[in-house]
Amino acid sequence: MNVSIVGSGYVGTTVAACLAEDGHEVTNVDIDEGVVAAINGGDAPIHEPGLDDLLAEHGGDRLHATTDYGAVVDTDVTFLALPTPAREDGSIDLGAVEAGVRSLGEALAGKDDPHLVVVKSTVIPGTTEETVAPLLAETSGKTLGEDLHVAMNPEFLREGSAVADFRDPDKVVFGAYTDLARERLRDVFEHLLADSEAALVETGIREAEMIKYANNAFLASKVSLVNDIGNVCKEYGVDAYEVAEAIGLDDRIGERFLRSGVGWGGSCFPKDVAALVAAAREADYEPAMLAAAIEVNDRQPERMLDLLDDHVDPAGERVAVLGLAFKPGTDDVRNSRAIPVVEGLRERGATVAAYDPVATETMRERFPEIEYADAAGEALDGASAALVVTDWDEFAALDDEFDRMATPVVVDGRRIVEPREGITYEGLTW
Repeated sequence: MNVSIVGSGYVGTTVAACLAEDGHEVTNVDIDEGVVAAINGGDAPIHEPGLDDLLAEHGGDRLHATTDYGAVVDTDVTFLALPTPAREDGSIDLGAVEAGVRSLGEALAGKDDPHLVVVKSTVIPGTTEETVAPLLAETSGKTLGEDLHVAMNPEFLREGSAVADFRDPDKVVFGAYTDLARERLRDVFEHLLADSEAALVETGIREAEMIKYANNAFLASKVSLVNDIGNVCKEYGVDAYEVAEAIGLDDRIGERFLRSGVGWGGSCFPKDVAALVAAAREADYEPAMLAAAIEVNDRQPERMLDLLDDHVDPAGERVAVLGLAFKPGTDDVRNSRAIPVVEGLRERGATVAAYDPVATETMRERFPEIEYADAAGEALDGASAALVVTDWDEFAALDDEFDRMATPVVVDGRRIVEPREGITYEGLTW
């Protein structure tokens, strides 16, 4: 099929590259000329394992990027993969989506054949039907359900494993009301559904929108719950990881997302849980458990700093922060737990020496004044303490590097460093 995708962020670029690999002709539309040039040159505009190889093979060929919305006219279906960032109150900002929809609608006004527009952006239930569809109809002059069709296809891609997640998903969700929308979605995902064991969920548009929020809210709450349990374990001198391993054997609980630590970040969990809380409150319902999940998560970095205070007065001292990305495998620092950790250290008067394998430059934009090391050992050199925030594999291999510290105090927020003699080791929840 001929597929177009509006937006070239983590989701849009990954989906475009994977669909091109599946044999579709894909057009990526983005307003950033630098991103467009990178894709056409076969270069990934983001750090994502496996994406470089796909773009090197298909970029500028089966996958073509452009700033011209008019290119969508020659495609059968358009996916909207535009950002929906959080406002201060947690509600989502639809500015980018609405701007993209207007440009898309104006382009589709010149098309004679029916066209399907699929929302892939994460939006509150009702958004596709109440905002996207009417705006598309208005700007294109087309009739919904006849020559213009809309659908919802939420994404479940984790940064750092997005390509693998696309290729082997647990489920694929189609939210649609017309036969044409369902048929075209099946055509787009025919190869993926045939080659994977993914469950196909066909449902309504509002249900599809809500499935994404419910998915992320449940996982985020599970992490916060195990962190809260871990905090209790810490007070009683109990190994929280041994407890989690045991309860994970109960098939009603499951072993995944039971690693206690400094909490969740990134572009999805914080934004989506906050948006769901804001939407519930707008409907005059107080979502107590979801609000509590956010509260526990927000508290974890400060607990990490409190443990540091138990061993070292950081004022005037060099403190190493290992890990800046919100998770390993990505350079994304959005809502990274390293941000409140660095802020807390600076408030305490510490000199921060930070290291991350790939996220240094993105974090430098936020904290240009702190020191950035080229290696973990360099950050640890002469430090009075080290805080491990991201569980990169290379941190598990650190050993002699800790001997370069002035005082080897290690507060490990991810249980990745191996405790040994000569190190004053503190786990966050164990």
